[in-house]
Amino acid sequence: MNRWRALIVLGTAQFLMVLDASVMNVSISQLVKDFNTEVTAIQAVITLYTLVMAAFMITGGKLGDMFGRRRMFIVGLMIYGVGSALTAVAPTLWVLALGWSVIEGLGAALVLPALAALVAGAYQGRERATAYGVIGGLAGAGIAVGPLLGGWLTTYLTWRLVFAGEVVLVLAILALMGWIQREPAPKQHPPLDVVGTVLSVVGLALMVLSVLQSGTWGWLQPRNPPFTVLGYSPTLFVLALGGVILWVFCWWEQRQEHPLMRLGLFGIPELRSGLLMLFSQNLVLLGLFFVIPLYLQVVQGLDAFQTGLRLLPVSITMLAASLGGSRLGRFASPRTVVRVGLLVLLVATVWLIGTIKPSLDDVSFALAMALLGLGTGLLASQLGNVVQSSVGTADRSEVGGLQYTAQNLGSSVGTALIGALLIGALATAFTNAITDHPAISDQVRQQAGIKMEAGIQFVPADQVATALAGSGVPPEEAAALVDSYRDAQLAGLKAALLAVAVITLASFSWTGRLPAKRAAGETAEETAEGTAEPG
Repeated sequence: MNRWRALIVLGTAQFLMVLDASVMNVSISQLVKDFNTEVTAIQAVITLYTLVMAAFMITGGKLGDMFGRRRMFIVGLMIYGVGSALTAVAPTLWVLALGWSVIEGLGAALVLPALAALVAGAYQGRERATAYGVIGGLAGAGIAVGPLLGGWLTTYLTWRLVFAGEVVLVLAILALMGWIQREPAPKQHPPLDVVGTVLSVVGLALMVLSVLQSGTWGWLQPRNPPFTVLGYSPTLFVLALGGVILWVFCWWEQRQEHPLMRLGLFGIPELRSGLLMLFSQNLVLLGLFFVIPLYLQVVQGLDAFQTGLRLLPVSITMLAASLGGSRLGRFASPRTVVRVGLLVLLVATVWLIGTIKPSLDDVSFALAMALLGLGTGLLASQLGNVVQSSVGTADRSEVGGLQYTAQNLGSSVGTALIGALLIGALATAFTNAITDHPAISDQVRQQAGIKMEAGIQFVPADQVATALAGSGVPPEEAAALVDSYRDAQLAGLKAALLAVAVITLASFSWTGRLPAKRAAGETAEETAEGTAEPG
């Protein structure tokens, strides 16, 4: 067990980093009440957290290379703990945004790249593969356990206890930092590329912001944007501006003696393929975790705690597959394990489509979720090790920043893209259902069309029935509209899951450059040196 003490500390930190975001998502309604605000305001706070973390991840990785990964890990944890404490006692919405979105986001941007590098420094060979399997499994478990824990605390106690508990966990991790070997001080302190830092932060922030807000702003036709550009939604314009700034960032980095990010890293095939797969994995996982809670809570009427219970099989099988998947390296290459994981994930997603019915089949749904965890766990068991083992010791913190940037971008795109497809499919299915419905008059059909032009939302069918009851629509037509909306909900959910299945299938094209040999988990540089430099 002494050999795995470092992993206990690092794994706890990984679980901590992903826990509170999933907790916050199931606590939105209570947060609205506690802060006497609107849902959009709480969603803005959640968006800001993702924005800060994604924008500063590359910079956080570079600071780890400059000043030491262990040191930045400690500093990041201290910042994260301060943010958690402030969030736990936040009296107003702006304090919540400061503590959780800004301070915790900055802390996570320092912790996560350092964490990835520290795992690689603490373990070699098959032990490293096992360690990254555990880290990946705990990350997925945090995403799945968060709704269960957050739902229970929000329903029976208070969401604030989650953040108070995080402070305790941070203090415990800091107290056990002696379990992580001290690293040699960096031989030199190259100056931080300030211009590159600003360009990367602004470019990534704009791109992530545009994707996250696309559901509110609309992709092309404006829905509820703060402004318009030539009469169109600002989403694509903000996305394009972010892309241009990142292009300028790349141009700048190529001309620097001490760049923030060495673009030559993307020339490593294994690294490039690993980053693309991490992006795809999080896109699929967060897309599914956007759709499935909607089915359970909005369609089936389950509360947050009951929803969390239905998601529990994912956590169990994902953690088990992450641990077992690393051992498969003795018999199969990372490429083979990842492809098997994608195949399992594809089967699970198709199975989930079959479970989307008016009444929930608990057994079939639980089995599909367990299979989903199995596929995701197989991916998680390989990708972290592939990415970190593709480079030498000196580049690990920088690559850790790229690793978590890819994951954050995948999460943002998954939520926004699958959410947009879901709403689009809902609107199309509802329109088709009422177009030729014999019980719905042309006048009511026209009124429904006008309402949909203003924007359709995924809400409980009972809420639609209540709204229609006070609108003067005849009861027979109101009942037909509600039934059509119920059917459209199921059609929209199935279409969104089908899109996830297509993305999973397309992800096979990114596996070609993953390692095709059973690797010991060491880089060529480390093999030549005999041992890896700690940290």
